[in-house]
Amino acid sequence: MTSTLALNPLDPTSLITAFGTFGIFAVLFAETGLLVGFFLPGDSLLFTAGLLSSAAATGKVTLSLPWVLVAAVAGALLGAQVGYLIGRRAGAALESRSARPRVREAMARSRELFARYGHGRAIVLARFIPVVRTVLNPVAGALDTPARAFTLWQVVGGVLWTVGLVLAGYVLGTTVPGVDQYLLPVIGLIVVLSLIPLALELLKARRSRATR
Repeated sequence: MTSTLALNPLDPTSLITAFGTFGIFAVLFAETGLLVGFFLPGDSLLFTAGLLSSAAATGKVTLSLPWVLVAAVAGALLGAQVGYLIGRRAGAALESRSARPRVREAMARSRELFARYGHGRAIVLARFIPVVRTVLNPVAGALDTPARAFTLWQVVGGVLWTVGLVLAGYVLGTTVPGVDQYLLPVIGLIVVLSLIPLALELLKARRSRATR
């Protein structure tokens, strides 16, 4: 088993090997609920967990698909709710005190999502955009988004995001024998794909600033 001394928090396989389903819960809770978790590998972690819980890819790590789903959904939903409560209490101070340009830019983008799509679509879409899904929850709290509306849509988005990626990894593992031998390239592909929405959002933001 991977030594915790050699743990790489950016490597989903390392996290899962060291902490199992608890690690899945903790990472998703931190990524969606705490601003310090914006760098954590949520997308690739979910996909890898599904892959490793399949019968075709359990050579080194044995995971139960039902428990993986429970841990993923619980971490994502509880984290988002905590982030929302932090925003309600801290308000605008979150943005002014953030020393990271990526976080400040993601906060600005979160406000744009709310303005363009409304509460429901913005909260659901944010789940699929790295960094934005970390900061949108406190931004929603700071903007006094109704608690009932936030809870409803963050549950919808959280379930779609977590269950969708876990099952995608599980299906790949059960349909492609020996896919675990290519785990690193597969994870790399997932990371690249997960960054596409963020790249598109940044491009839109730059174009918008250029036209002003």
